Amino acid sequence: MAHFKEAELKKQMEADTLSGVYFLYGEEKYMVSVWAQRLIRRAAGKEFLDFNLQRFSGEVSADALDDAVQALPFMAPRKCVAVADLSLDGRAPSELKKLAELLGDVPETTVLVLSFAASDPPLKKEKKWKDLFALCQEKGVCVECTRRTQSDLEKLLVAAAKKRGCVLSRTLAARMYRYVGNDLTALLNELEKVCAFTGEGEIREDTVDRLVTRNLETRVYDLSKALLAGRYERAYQVLGQLLDQNEEPVRILAVLSGAYVDLYRVRTALQSGESALEPARHFPEYRNREFRLTNAERDTHDLSTQMLRASLEVLLRADLDLKGSRTDSRLILERTLARLLVIAKEEERA
Repeated sequence: MAHFKEAELKKQMEADTLSGVYFLYGEEKYMVSVWAQRLIRRAAGKEFLDFNLQRFSGEVSADALDDAVQALPFMAPRKCVAVADLSLDGRAPSELKKLAELLGDVPETTVLVLSFAASDPPLKKEKKWKDLFALCQEKGVCVECTRRTQSDLEKLLVAAAKKRGCVLSRTLAARMYRYVGNDLTALLNELEKVCAFTGEGEIREDTVDRLVTRNLETRVYDLSKALLAGRYERAYQVLGQLLDQNEEPVRILAVLSGAYVDLYRVRTALQSGESALEPARHFPEYRNREFRLTNAERDTHDLSTQMLRASLEVLLRADLDLKGSRTDSRLILERTLARLLVIAKEEERA
């Protein structure tokens, strides 16, 4: 039938012209769950749910699922069969064939909702998933829930705060985004915490700064700023906090290296007469995360390309040491910070 965007699914639900099969998936797991619940409520109705709503998960057999799909609704025009995170692992060819047959023969009185809010079906890697997905597209509707842009998430946070009786400015919504990242579930959890503390009315800047948990990327960004500014006490303080919180040294180094790579890419883009956002056209990791480049533009004005290259060489050496040396990982990171601080100080004197 089709591959829908979320807005198209919303219109179809409002018109109450539901399809027989829905396949909900994508990076934004929160929205996968939200749309699944909305579809289930719309398809099953409010009465006789013991008869008109059947839920399954993961390992449900094709026979059990087929029995549920073929059963008639009770005193209602339709029923709903919901399957959370269907698994195809270990299924015999005969079982896969039965699944394909039932997907191709869902009666008009049943809405089958397949949702993947806790897993990522390998649609591009495994033939059995490719075939099942293609069948769902042919017989029903497939909806991919993609990550929201920063602007969309800021608007969503402002609206969500309003529903909770609080006022969140776009400036503070942007700050929450920088602290938490683009995971909608994590953002809403942090907003819930901030709103509960505020109670009602204006959410204050110091409330956001005190209560919102920063993700690893944000904390390592603080580390990179301290290094570039030559603030050795602050740099080692942040590193110590990260290690004391059991962050993996390899992850810390990877994110720190990413921050320096952002700086280098922006520096070379600006030198070539391009905008700071030019790297987003060439590197997919900046999709919906352009703020990394705007942050780098703000921090890169006084940095030379030569200094950034020297820093990247130090980070590369640290990566090789972490993965191939028996030296204590904390010592490797502390030594790396020392070398980066020396480079930053030399840049100041140049």
